[in-house]
Amino acid sequence: MSKETFNNKIKHLPESVKQFVGLVAIVVIIFLSFFILNNIFGEGEELVVKMKKEEERIAKERNLNKLISTLPSGILVTFDGTDHFRLSDELYEAVCNATKLIPQRAIMGANFLNHRAHEIYTINGNKISETFVKWDKEQSKCFSGFVVSGKNVGVEETITVSGEVLSFLSTGIDTRVYFIKNF
Repeated sequence: MSKETFNNKIKHLPESVKQFVGLVAIVVIIFLSFFILNNIFGEGEELVVKMKKEEERIAKERNLNKLISTLPSGILVTFDGTDHFRLSDELYEAVCNATKLIPQRAIMGANFLNHRAHEIYTINGNKISETFVKWDKEQSKCFSGFVVSGKNVGVEETITVSGEVLSFLSTGIDTRVYFIKNF
């Protein structure tokens, strides 16, 4: 009997109250659904930290791209005595951090100074395992290099060739290592 009286009371409520109660019920169901799904699939704080790191990386990349677009096209050097554009110390660090490419010209120049690396490089089809460009805060210099690895007479070898970057090549779109001093 009490069920029938409850149903009658609901039937006699004004239409606007019924709609408001229905809206509140839908909102509660949606919030509960998202809360449950977030607990099951969400990464919470870990995801927020990852997103912040990615946003910082993107902002840094944009700033570096802005810097690169302001540089003149051509060879950028870190020393006086040449007609090429000379980088200030701050600009040198920024260009180093923005540079990701090491063209084959720079690799071959550094290879010829390391005979063993040159052998492995040519024996294994001119394959390079890894390249890197990084700023050394202690020495305030940019270092670049590459890793060659492969088999030579059945023995697996890995050699890292690295050295100080003395010049970069600016294309207007990106910067590349132009000369590696590894002697």
